[in-house]
Amino acid sequence: MRRRPMLEVCDVTTCYGRIRALDQVSLTVEAGEIVCLIGANGAGKTTLLNTISGLVPAAGGVVRFEGRPISRLPAEQIVRLGISHVPERRQVFGSLDVRENLLLGAYSRARRAGPAAIRRDSEQVFELFPALRSRSRQLAGTLSGGEQQMLAVGRGLMARPRLMLLDEPALGLAPLIVQELFRIFAGLRRSGTTILLVEQNARAALRVADRGCVLENGRVALRGTASELAANDGLQRAYLGQTNHRRRPDLGGPDSLTSG
Repeated sequence: MRRRPMLEVCDVTTCYGRIRALDQVSLTVEAGEIVCLIGANGAGKTTLLNTISGLVPAAGGVVRFEGRPISRLPAEQIVRLGISHVPERRQVFGSLDVRENLLLGAYSRARRAGPAAIRRDSEQVFELFPALRSRSRQLAGTLSGGEQQMLAVGRGLMARPRLMLLDEPALGLAPLIVQELFRIFAGLRRSGTTILLVEQNARAALRVADRGCVLENGRVALRGTASELAANDGLQRAYLGQTNHRRRPDLGGPDSLTSG
């Protein structure tokens, strides 16, 4: 019997007033993989993550996590179930120091886990991001953009998630920092963390992802494995800034993969 995906998004529609931001979007994320969402500004990528994490209610369809419907649950309960959302533009608490930001990431489990476990988790974050250790008492608002992104990811990890939602982690960062972040994301996947990654840097996203979806105007326009998407002429022209002159097979549109 085939195991159910960790995350199932089934015909989800999300609206802002009369504007339909997502229109019957469906995708799956299997345990232990990275799935990337690619698309232009306004395509619905951030709305999809916000809908999954309970920040924006779905107007239709259903989201399931490990087989359980979560579409009607409050965001704090979704965090407790094992989903951590690292938002676009970091959104760290600038007036709090690095360590305090990390402790807030563990808020949903602090009482249950106890202070010793939380300290161990923060030490693991510092091992993952050594630059944060020497700045542990520095106000988050004074960190560089790359350091704030590291802190945002570390704060998300403090919730001990099984699924991480990462929204534009490379936004505005230098190429070397982006390379390091994506190396860490690949390491998180190897250690058992499943990732749904929203990223406009399609080249970097496809290098680390197993599969991907392209969103256009609130709909899934294309889906496939990372290698299939990287070889697709239309995606190369739109998102990779290049054209592959060798003829490639058509991916067959949004229904080309039965798993997604």
